[in-house]
Amino acid sequence: MIKILVTGASGQLGKTLNDVRLEYPKLDFVFLDSKQLDITDNLSIEKAFTLANFDFCINCAAYTNVEQAEKTPEIAFKVNAEGVKNLALACKENNVCLIHISTDYVFDGEKLEPYTIEDTPNPINEYGKSKLAGEKYIQEILDKYYIVRTSWLYSKIHGNNFYKTILQKAKQGEIIKVTDEQIGCPTDTVNLTTLIISFISRKPKSFGIIHFSDNVPMNWFAFAELIIYNNSIEPSKLLVLDRNYRTFAKRPKNSIML
Repeated sequence: MIKILVTGASGQLGKTLNDVRLEYPKLDFVFLDSKQLDITDNLSIEKAFTLANFDFCINCAAYTNVEQAEKTPEIAFKVNAEGVKNLALACKENNVCLIHISTDYVFDGEKLEPYTIEDTPNPINEYGKSKLAGEKYIQEILDKYYIVRTSWLYSKIHGNNFYKTILQKAKQGEIIKVTDEQIGCPTDTVNLTTLIISFISRKPKSFGIIHFSDNVPMNWFAFAELIIYNNSIEPSKLLVLDRNYRTFAKRPKNSIML
């Protein structure tokens, strides 16, 4: 039996992992949310690691409010950098392989072609900087790890995300304004979950950084169109292209990764 600790279990990815756990009888999951395991608190981490002799830790815990991170970066760094450092140290002490979820926001988005793992990160907002700092801690501390950079992550069922927001507004007949000035690859948590479980099931001998998405490039407007179309909602009077939309935090124009 392979024992797996999942942090951030109340998030959309953690809940998706929980949804499929019974499909894998040889995997023994322990799911802990931020109240049960605070990765910024070493005592909380120590307590969690006494629950079992874990083989893997899937870190779904993260501070993901990009706008707020720009205003209070210390909070983002406490979770996404220092918290990840704490978790990496615990994994090293307990000989646990860490599977850590990172982001396309470690890149500046100025490249015209898709980003590869050979490209040098250059985040343009505080959220991206905090996630990159977490990546660096893992690489400095651990030999056994996966850093999975993914993009535009969403669940059709869990959490608050672009997919669910667009669908809810469309069903309510609201006018939806969406930009087309950023391009990336939306990624369903179901597919990311499948990838993560494949790492665990094949008992890997090589580790490092992986880029993963659903590999269908589109802009946010096209993604909104697809959501509305796939749910059989009439799009013509609902969806409005808005090129004046601006956020406080800078966003990468190109988030495509290979």
